[in-house]
Amino acid sequence: MVLVVTVLATGTIFEKYRGADWVADNFYGSWWFAALMAVVAIAAVVAIFQSRMWKKPAALLVHAAVPVILLGGALTSWTGLHGSITLTPGMKNTSVEIADGRTTPLPFEIELTSFEVLTYPGTHTPMDFVSHVVAEGKPYDISMNHILRHRGYRFYQEDYDDQGRSTLSVAHDPLGIAVTYFGYALLLIGMIGLMLSPNGRFRRLIRGAAVAALLLLPQLADAAPRTLPKATADKMGRIHILYKGRVCPLQTYAKDFTTKLSGKASYQGLTPEQVLSGYLFYFSDWADEPIIKIKGEACQRLHTDGKRASYNQFFDNEETFLTGSKTDKNLRAANERYSLIQSLISGKGLKIFPLADSTGTIGWYAQNDALPVAVDDDVYLFVRKQLGYCQELVVRGDFDELEHVFDKTVAFQQKQASGVLPSPSRLKAERLYNALTTGRWLPMLAITLGLICFASALFLRGRTQKWSCRIATLCVATLTAFLAIIFVLRWIAGGHVPMAGGFDSMNLMSIGIGVVSLLLARRVRVAPAIGMLTMGFCQLVAMMSGSNPPVTNLMPVLNSPLLTLHVAVIMCSYALLFFIMMGSVAGLVTRHERYHRLNLLLLYPAVFLLALGIIIGAVWANISWGNYWSWDPKEVWALITLIVYAIPLHPALGVSSRPRTFHLYCTLAFLSVIITYFGVNLILGGIHAYN
Repeated sequence: MVLVVTVLATGTIFEKYRGADWVADNFYGSWWFAALMAVVAIAAVVAIFQSRMWKKPAALLVHAAVPVILLGGALTSWTGLHGSITLTPGMKNTSVEIADGRTTPLPFEIELTSFEVLTYPGTHTPMDFVSHVVAEGKPYDISMNHILRHRGYRFYQEDYDDQGRSTLSVAHDPLGIAVTYFGYALLLIGMIGLMLSPNGRFRRLIRGAAVAALLLLPQLADAAPRTLPKATADKMGRIHILYKGRVCPLQTYAKDFTTKLSGKASYQGLTPEQVLSGYLFYFSDWADEPIIKIKGEACQRLHTDGKRASYNQFFDNEETFLTGSKTDKNLRAANERYSLIQSLISGKGLKIFPLADSTGTIGWYAQNDALPVAVDDDVYLFVRKQLGYCQELVVRGDFDELEHVFDKTVAFQQKQASGVLPSPSRLKAERLYNALTTGRWLPMLAITLGLICFASALFLRGRTQKWSCRIATLCVATLTAFLAIIFVLRWIAGGHVPMAGGFDSMNLMSIGIGVVSLLLARRVRVAPAIGMLTMGFCQLVAMMSGSNPPVTNLMPVLNSPLLTLHVAVIMCSYALLFFIMMGSVAGLVTRHERYHRLNLLLLYPAVFLLALGIIIGAVWANISWGNYWSWDPKEVWALITLIVYAIPLHPALGVSSRPRTFHLYCTLAFLSVIITYFGVNLILGGIHAYN
């Protein structure tokens, strides 16, 4: 297993520098890698006979699953067909293109009748891609996560072009999938059996123990330039805008605008809407405001020692600044922030006017965009003059009338695009979500409270300690409930379960850690304090570098309930593994036996959930792409993590029998989780990396 882990990790590094195709041919597809997998399968069979596992059914199923899963992979490689077929409307096709331009015949004809891109209401953002086909006289629809199964062949929507042609992935692998899925079932049933076995170690361990800590830093403030009153800016934030391919409140755009410029969702006590309206209506004040976050080469190009610059500093050094901005990432980031302000003040960024063209299709336009020819004169004047009139009202200081204009703008939008605007409940949820997720106060508060509660649990005694633990439990319960509310609001606002990105998964992990620490609170006094600390850490990671992203429409391929299940299960596993790591640190420091017992207890469900999450991901990939395992770096490192944490569960290896060795192992093992989650995203890349 040590050799397997080493080889798998090496493969992900080669992929980084040589590419996925090279690794597929020369690494995972090589004879020696197949031989290594065969050795693993044989070793599992030998272990079954050596240990007479027929007397221990659960262990037998777990070990038998290994050769069955590997055999399934081999059958997929030897007997499976994977290729693609490009269909032109009205033309029948009977051949599938496989590797190196070779083709193989289909045993039946398939014809494309039409192809369409379905969009989210009122936008041009794709919601789904649908091929309408006929196979042997029967009509079918093929779309993302909705495949066609016909005579043992599976067809998946892969690509399309402007001529109406559609490219489908084709898979034919009845043997390999059946055997692999059977192996997955054996593994999961065996692991459940290990946890439920009356004489097993897991059942003997069900008592309790827990974990240790982390820290961090605060923030500052100053006088800000002129802007709209808070209530007036709030009214402006209620206007709809087409942003990132979906219709949302202007408040969302303002929040992203402020966060990208300053690194935080508020600036010197001003709301995002006030910052946005400041640049819109008091530009001369804000042009000199050092709000734009910069670092590295950008500081030298703008001739500043500070870490912030103003719009005018960019404008004055535009020529020298732009040189090299495509190669240096700090220059690129700074230039993006500068361009964001330019987009706003030029009017291009504010697509707040919904108008129908001659076909009745609703489009969203900014004030200076070319408008549809069919627009009425009154509507044309309203679009062209609205922002100018608002500026005039600001100069006069007539904020009551300005609010009235904002209300009229919302009414105009409702009249022009009544069928495509989000429901009031979705808008309300998004506005509340935006209001609750400004600033970094949440992780800082959680970490501070966690440190106080942790110190109290360790050093206080008697009734005082009891009360401190109760307060810590209440804090964790409150934070978990708050994060659950954020999760639900994001769900309502986006129209899909929020599990498709880095911020969402870290938020889910925080909720998982909160639930785990609350379940352990009665048995382990320090659990709520550790939970608070780790939740604060997760939230800090989520919000670092402005990674609290806007609510967006879901990519068509991610619109699957299996994605939700896959991410939820994996995050619960990572939350448990994080808890185990912290418990190991505490165990190494205090040398208390209870940490050893608790960590061993938590390791069983953690490994089970990780295996389950990987299997759900494989099934989802098979349903979406026709391939249950592609040796992508994230998949490989998830497998490495599973192997690494399965080792201490094996009693014969002795890792878990010596507390100090076990704690040291679990502390170092968490590096595999860090590489799986962060290393792949930031360094190794691949199809699973969060962009």
